[in-house]
Amino acid sequence: MIFNKPTSSKKGTFDPHDRARVKHTRYGVWDVYEEKSSFASAVPGGSTFEKYAEVVQCMPYVWRTIKDIFSIPACSILLVIFFVMELTKAVVPALALWYQGQLLEIMQIAIDTRTVDKDRLLHICTARIACTIASRLLSTLNARVEHSLLWRIRKFYDAHLFRARARSTSRRSRRRPSSASSTTSRSRPRSCPPVPWETLNMIIGFVRAGMQASTQVFVLAQALSTQRDGWLLAALTMSAKTFHWLADTGLLKGRAQAWAATTTNPAYLKIHGWLRVMNNPVHRKEIVAGNLAEFAVSEYETASQSVGDADSAFRQWQLFGSVRNRFSIWSLFRDSLDELPQIFFTLRAVQYPANMPVSLASLQMVQETTRTFTYNMFELIHSTQSFASQLEQLRKLYEVAHVPNKVADGTVSFPEDSAQVRSGFALEFRYQIMNVSFKYPGAENYALKNISFRLLPGQLCVIVGANGSGKSTILKLIVRLYDPEEGQILLDGHDIRTLKLRDLRQAISVLFQDYTHFPLSIRDNIAIGDPSAADNDEHVRRAARLGGAEGFIEKLPDGFDTYLDRPVRDLYAGMPEGTTTLFGRKVDYSALRLAGGMKPSETSALSGGQMQRLAVARTFMRSVVPEDPKVGLLLFDEPSASLDPVAEHDLFNRLRELRGNKTMLFSSHRFGNLTRHADLILYMNESVIVESGTHEQLLKEDGGYANIWNLQAQAFL
Repeated sequence: MIFNKPTSSKKGTFDPHDRARVKHTRYGVWDVYEEKSSFASAVPGGSTFEKYAEVVQCMPYVWRTIKDIFSIPACSILLVIFFVMELTKAVVPALALWYQGQLLEIMQIAIDTRTVDKDRLLHICTARIACTIASRLLSTLNARVEHSLLWRIRKFYDAHLFRARARSTSRRSRRRPSSASSTTSRSRPRSCPPVPWETLNMIIGFVRAGMQASTQVFVLAQALSTQRDGWLLAALTMSAKTFHWLADTGLLKGRAQAWAATTTNPAYLKIHGWLRVMNNPVHRKEIVAGNLAEFAVSEYETASQSVGDADSAFRQWQLFGSVRNRFSIWSLFRDSLDELPQIFFTLRAVQYPANMPVSLASLQMVQETTRTFTYNMFELIHSTQSFASQLEQLRKLYEVAHVPNKVADGTVSFPEDSAQVRSGFALEFRYQIMNVSFKYPGAENYALKNISFRLLPGQLCVIVGANGSGKSTILKLIVRLYDPEEGQILLDGHDIRTLKLRDLRQAISVLFQDYTHFPLSIRDNIAIGDPSAADNDEHVRRAARLGGAEGFIEKLPDGFDTYLDRPVRDLYAGMPEGTTTLFGRKVDYSALRLAGGMKPSETSALSGGQMQRLAVARTFMRSVVPEDPKVGLLLFDEPSASLDPVAEHDLFNRLRELRGNKTMLFSSHRFGNLTRHADLILYMNESVIVESGTHEQLLKEDGGYANIWNLQAQAFL
């Protein structure tokens, strides 16, 4: 069993229950499913034509990469230097091999004539040392050149990707991405070389390997021509290495390319479930308070006895399988093949004992050179197998800048008159032709169904209802994160799909329920609410004051320069036990805690309410603080969800002061004093608007709104 093979080259899906293509084996508690591979499918180049077509399609991107890299300042000179030194490095081994052959020739002359050409010997020894020094020097210089190239290339393509992602407005999912998925969608770790450099370096590697192999073959052929049975010795050594390679790549046994392993053993699952419980401190209080310690021990021991000797991690079964497969007919034949060169040398030494020193040196030279040559050739073959996938990554890197957004841009500038902003915009979900309906991508049920309402400039609207009723979706449609499937949304009489996205979003300020704070300073997190005034410190402070955040910000050690989530971690090791702070920050052992399965320490000591005040301050930075604001529509999605009653009261008072100057739309599942002053209340349930009107009108109707209002009011009686 060998499980570290690349993905299968076959098309379609992997079905563990397909007995024609998949072999099932039981190892302890593990069920292992391996793809059955034929010899032909495993041979490198089995899909040569398909890969060749992919390479041909991607070649324009290689040429574009070369042109882009040459356009980076200083990269053209550095790349030429790097390429020349790589080719020089490729020639050095052949040169060293040639001088080694010269040494053998001197040894043969010394045996035959009992004389040594000392000048020639000194020249050869000096040249051998020079080759070693040259190889080391070239490697060192090339590493420095490569470092300079990497820095410039990474900077260029980081900017390329940053611009592409900043322009993209497409959303992949309705839900917020998890930490793992967001990490996957981000660019590769900065410790990895950029894809363009990896591709170019791979091409240079092909040229270097080809030159190194050809020069070594040329020099080795000359050396072998003067050695008795040299070609036979080289053939024996190469056959042994070739057999090793065939065995390691699974060609001799048709090794599986795709595999899967799972366990359904309930006792084994229970063992690891209890292990996670005991290793995770989050469960500790329930274990202690529930007096579960003895029960947990009993459950663990019972499950452990039930599993018995089969209780082993999958990795252990992998190792066991590899050890078991070491003794086979193939392994015996391979080991015997390794000994053939030594056996051949021994027979020749018995036949020609006088030439034993030369034969021993020849054996060493031929074996070492043949091994190096064979290794380089197999590495070249292995690299060519991944070249198509490397070019595919390069193609995606360039095409990311041309991925069309799911939301198409409009052509109409907005607003037509800047004076419209001062009194707010009229907002209408069209109901004269067709009401607005919408389903999230991939969803079967409607998130909104037959929605229609109208807001006049400067009016205040509150959308209320249970969670999941569609309140937040209305806000997302207004800013065109999505487009409705049916109906129209009008802003001052314009279909928002005809407006330029930049103008539309400039005229709207929105605070989402699932807001995020960027890994920037608090000052920058507030300032991005209005990029045009990001350098205006007074505006930032005023926005923080209006959002109720200035007080606690000033109390932080770094004030407005505090990072909620520092994007670059401090690095340290071997700290004395008493070290609790470093560089003015608390020593954080997050990496160590994660390795131990523990939750890392928090990056910010701010409460949920304080974080929401920062988000409100960002909204005010754009819509309230500027002397000539460009925002005429304010959208708030649960703006007080994490605020205490006092902060909520202050926030709503500030927002009510904007009535007549801004059109405002709130979504909330809590009924408060804001609904009393609303010009329009939309009560939603199960994706539709059930009731609409003012607070007094809806109470008189004695419907769903009145029922929930009375329920919440009773809590304060």
